[in-house]
Formats: sequence, structure tokens, C-alpha cells
Amino acid sequence: MDFTYICSDCGKEFDNSEIVYRCPVCAESTTGMNFQSGNLIVQLDKKQLQELKKLAHVSAFDFFPFTVPTPSAYPVGNTPLVQSPGLSELYNLKNLRFKVEGTNPSGSFKDRASQLVAAQALTMGEKKIVLASTGNAGSAMACAGAAYGLDIILFVPETAPVNKLMQSLIYGACVVPIKGTYDEAFALSIEYSEKFGGINRNTAYNPITIEGKKSVSIELFEQLGRKIPDAVYIPVGDGVILSGVYKGFTDLQRAGLITHIPKLICVQAEGSAAISNAFNTGEEKLLNSAETMADSISVASPAAGRLAVTALRGSQGWATIVTDQEISDAQLELAKQAGLFAEPAAAAAWAGVRADAEKIKDILGSDTEITVLLTGTGFKDMAAFNKIVSLPNAIEPLLQDAADFILKNK
Repeated sequence: MDFTYICSDCGKEFDNSEIVYRCPVCAESTTGMNFQSGNLIVQLDKKQLQELKKLAHVSAFDFFPFTVPTPSAYPVGNTPLVQSPGLSELYNLKNLRFKVEGTNPSGSFKDRASQLVAAQALTMGEKKIVLASTGNAGSAMACAGAAYGLDIILFVPETAPVNKLMQSLIYGACVVPIKGTYDEAFALSIEYSEKFGGINRNTAYNPITIEGKKSVSIELFEQLGRKIPDAVYIPVGDGVILSGVYKGFTDLQRAGLITHIPKLICVQAEGSAAISNAFNTGEEKLLNSAETMADSISVASPAAGRLAVTALRGSQGWATIVTDQEISDAQLELAKQAGLFAEPAAAAAWAGVRADAEKIKDILGSDTEITVLLTGTGFKDMAAFNKIVSLPNAIEPLLQDAADFILKNK
């Protein structure tokens, strides 16, 4: 589909014939103390968008600025929309659904962005993609690189979960651990790509990442019978998933397929709540540091902070802050009560619903349609479960010992 890039701050348009990342003028106005300015948004041709209204069904591919080659080589999306009768009854939320993103090829929501960045690279004739990640974006890009024959250079903080780093190595990426934070890895990856070339895939820095992530909104529209939920709970770190979900719904609206945008709820960990703080106070301040067990949403300097705040206000949503203990409790409850195995960052979204259960019923009613984005599988960070569960000591292979053990531990 035809498109241009538009600066989210000054509105300047940029041609799509070259790779562009941020508006150079607005980006320069960033002080280093507040949220990044100059993020670009992909503006799809409105006439072509409105042609989609004539189709009986649409897919994310219809809304993409680049054609995805051989989608079956890296089959992203079409993830299950799961119901849990037990949790619906427990919290008296009758229309509760979970979008289970752990079924994507690399096990997380980040495959959505990586698929479209791979398409961008192939369209632009680039073979090398550079990025920073705490794990999920890196393993997703490494997976896409393996599927499409692209070279992936991944900068990671050395503290990232080993499961995710090993996954990227197995896919064949060049993994560069650094003695520093995600934000430092982010800056180094940009410096590297500026000097040595390649497409930079960093979330929000490359506007195509938001375009890839918007695909979940188009899927929800079709999965719910060409309707939208009343509210979507989203785990938030740098703000790109939230911005992507918002972009998907706004594109559906511009196409004339929906009349309004659902409420988007930003859920952040207490130790990494820059976007929630900005939404609640109106002051866009960076954090000195981010600390949470949910590494995928541990961000002190959110790359899409301003876009995320805009999405919250534009959708008439709100921000909910949860503790690490609430995330752990939510993670265990999802597994035990619904059979959903989620990593900490994904479980944060459910922790937000639990914290807001009465608020949801008061504002929206118990019949409201709630979708919870579970953005990654629990296998991504098995170490996170060490504080929650532990294997019991072995028993002798005797029936009475087994019966006593089960009676004690049931």
C-alpha cells in the first residue's frame, strides 16, 4: 500500500523511497531529560485504505506498507484468542479473552514487528539488520533473519535472561552482550548502524516496528466477528506495543471498518513506569533507572513514550501500575487457573486486570469485552519461576511413600 512517513510532532512528511527513522529537526529538540521527540508514523493512502471496506474479510497484510514475501516461511500472527471460564467467573468478567502471542514463531509478540522489518530490508535491498533488545525483540529478529537469509547483529545487556540470548544464538544472530543497560545497548546499536550500515530495527526508532505490531488489532477485529473489544490490556515498557495497537485501530477507523477505538490500558511495573507517570501527571520525565523482574518491560527511557501517551488519551484509556509481587501472583494464577504459561512481562497485563477488576465493572460493566495481550511464553524466562515454585525432593519408589507425599502436597 502507498504511504508516507509523518513526524508525530511537527507533521512534516518524508518520502518512503529511502530508509528514515526520526524527524531530524524534532529529534534534535530532545533534551535527554524528557521523552524522545520526532517519532515518525506511517501514513497509509486513505483512498486505498477505504477500498478495504469492500472486502468481506481483511488481514494484516492488507494494511502493511511493505509486501511480506513468502509469509509461510515465517508464519507470524493468527494467534489464539483464548477464554478462561474459571477466571471469568472468579473476577465476574463475563467476556474476558486472552490473545496468546507465545504461539508466534519465536514465542513472543515481537515477531510481528520483525516480520515487517524483514520485509522492509528485502524491499530496500539490505541484508543486515541491527538492533538492541533485552531478549524478545532480538530472538524474534534472529528467527526472521534465519527464515529470510538476513544477517542479524544484536546488542543486549548481559543481564538479559539466558533463555532468550541462547535462542538468538541458536538462530544464528551475532549476539553482542554489553556491560550496561538496555538503554545503553539501544544507543550503541544506533551508533553502530550509522557507521557500519544496515537497517536498524530498534523499536520506535524504526517506524516500521509500530506498523508490524498493529497487526494484532486487525486480527482482533476479524476474530471477534468484525467487532472490537471494549478495552485492551497491554503490558508496556518502551510504549511501542501500545502505540502499535492504537495504530491498528486507527487504521481500521480510517478505512471505515470501525467507528471508534477501544480503551487501551497501559500496564507497567512499579519500577518501570515512566509512561504511566507521564500520563497521570502530564510530565514526560525519564527514569534514573528501571528495576523490575519483567525484563521485557524494564525501560527507563521509553523510545515511544510520547506516542504511547497520545494513544492512551486518544483511546480514552488509562494507566495501571503493578508491583513485581502482583506480576508473580498473576503469572502463577494464569498457569494454575487457565493453563496459560506467560513470561513476567506478559503476566503484567493480567496483573493490571486483577488490580482494576472493580474499576472495570464500575466504569464499563461486567459484560464488557476485555482482551488481555499475553505477549510472550513463559519458556522465555524460566528463571523467573524460581521464586514462585520449586521442585520437591524425590521419594523412594514405594506406594505408601507416594500416597503420603500426595496427601501432604495436594
